[in-house]
Amino acid sequence: MQDFIFQNATKVIFGKGQEQVVGSEAAAYGKKLLLHYGGGSIKESGLYDRVLQSVREQGIEIIELGGVQPNPRVSLVREGISLCREHNIDFILAVGGGSVIDSAKAIAAGVKYEGDVWDFFTGKSAVTDCLPLGVVLTIPAAGSETSNGTVITAEDGWYKRATGHPSMRPKFAILNPELTYTLPAYQTACGITDMMAHILERYFTNEKNVELTDRLCEATLKTIINNAHTVLDEPENYDARAEIMWAGTVAHNDWLSTGRVGDWGSHDIEHEISGIYDIAHGAGLAIVFPAWMTYVYKHDLNRFAQFAHRVWDVEIDLNDLEKTALKGIEKTKQFFHSIGMPVSLRQVDIGDDRIDEMGKKGTERGPLGNFVKLHEEDVRNILRLAW
Repeated sequence: MQDFIFQNATKVIFGKGQEQVVGSEAAAYGKKLLLHYGGGSIKESGLYDRVLQSVREQGIEIIELGGVQPNPRVSLVREGISLCREHNIDFILAVGGGSVIDSAKAIAAGVKYEGDVWDFFTGKSAVTDCLPLGVVLTIPAAGSETSNGTVITAEDGWYKRATGHPSMRPKFAILNPELTYTLPAYQTACGITDMMAHILERYFTNEKNVELTDRLCEATLKTIINNAHTVLDEPENYDARAEIMWAGTVAHNDWLSTGRVGDWGSHDIEHEISGIYDIAHGAGLAIVFPAWMTYVYKHDLNRFAQFAHRVWDVEIDLNDLEKTALKGIEKTKQFFHSIGMPVSLRQVDIGDDRIDEMGKKGTERGPLGNFVKLHEEDVRNILRLAW
């Protein structure tokens, strides 16, 4: 196990009706707030009105910026930065899922920076401080409600890139599972896949003697798997929704990272796909992850066999660990398919004509991943497996 420092300062407020305390939580950070959200779903559900009422009761002035898209765009981030500066905003409130939260984080970082915010995503500059922000979560998936990172897409070249800093962690995150009842099944499934991928990125590590976090990863994965079909079949099952919502946070709040080095190659490869083709991140991960597993499993047969046995209950064949490992990969792929996710690029009408481009763009700054270092040819090979 590696040495580590763990600190996550986000206050999580979990449970029924908790969005009603958003005003009192936000009031601790100032009197001018940027309310950031996506489309019309929060207005149709009544959440928008409840949030406005709670915030206004605290005498807080509200400036609004909606329009966040999946795979959030840097152009809207720049608009948000201008609004914050124009109105001397004290605090940003993100109401939505990971895309809204990521957009809010990028705005929060850009307000404090004299240059262009995209500098943070290209490595030209590093985030040092952010405007404080809070979250009312509506889509359990990205884990951005307690993470220290953000992912943004630039329309110029369709690059999808990440950056992060401890100051990006929201000051508070309000999680009410009831707010997820109306999520479409496909969006729910994308979220389930995303949170599983966050765990798998951490699970496949070269670090030895990390039994505790191995077990925590496995338990979180099994919780998601055990509740996935229930939330799809019974959208208003509070207990199952609560398990999924909390698992999404645990998957990406860095508890599961302690003492180990994660991989993140699959995420980087998926960013090339969704950056160009604008597909849902979770759907892209369902396509990429089994292909990545198939490409790298021989690097550590013991870990892949352990994964198959502990997560998917595959009986270990000590005389043929490769057989056990491959069964675990197939079980993963079958599960994604069973919840309505695509498991190949062809299923989402993506051809193989831009695989070379994605391999080149993805490795412009060097090889991807840590479990196995992936160079341009490796990325192309994985994408061909995924096709």
